[in-house]
Amino acid sequence: MKKQFILLVLVLLAFKGFSQNVNSFFNKADTFFKDNVSNGLVAYSKIHKDPSKLNEVLALAKTIKVNKSEANTYQAFWINAYNLSVIKGIIDNYPTNSPLDNKGFFDKTTYELGSKNITLNDIENKLLRAQFNDARFHFVLVCGALGCPPLINKAYLPNTLNAQLEKQTKIAINGSFLKVNTDKKRIQASQIMEWYKEDFTKNGKEIDFINKYRTNKLEGKYKLSYFTYNWEVNKQ
Repeated sequence: MKKQFILLVLVLLAFKGFSQNVNSFFNKADTFFKDNVSNGLVAYSKIHKDPSKLNEVLALAKTIKVNKSEANTYQAFWINAYNLSVIKGIIDNYPTNSPLDNKGFFDKTTYELGSKNITLNDIENKLLRAQFNDARFHFVLVCGALGCPPLINKAYLPNTLNAQLEKQTKIAINGSFLKVNTDKKRIQASQIMEWYKEDFTKNGKEIDFINKYRTNKLEGKYKLSYFTYNWEVNKQ
């Protein structure tokens, strides 16, 4: 009985420690984004001059373990970790005109996050896309370029995650991710919808996904093509 009690205490202390760490991560990430992001653009020059806050939140992210069974916490952690690591990648190669100017930016450079040593592509494709059937990830994972969805000036949080995913998807679909010519029945979409076509057609055609989030629904048959992605860095 005494051993069981001690074990229970240790489990509770471990859980309390995890809760404090993960909450601290979300709080620090939220403060960092508020201080350094405006209108979807990042103050890279400012961060480069003093990267201490970025390094602090990433150091905390290194120690955290999240489980996909706690889906909202897991997803929110990895979305924030991805966005913060992109900024870290830009800062480490600063000044740079584009993330693509830096070899291996997405598929070779690794970051210590969530007790893993992992690339940006692995966060997106193995930890998020492969685990959850949710195309909305493409509107919150920000790759450091103007063609990406806009980076919000706050952290993604477990208790607000679904609303944040919905909001950012609607902003993209009703904004810069689509160019619609209703007279000619033509749609030009971001190349993200071409590169990850399978994510947008799991529950129908691309037009079905678009109409789910578009304010002005597209009626009739539209011809879909894709416009060139803008890889210029998303700097203020």
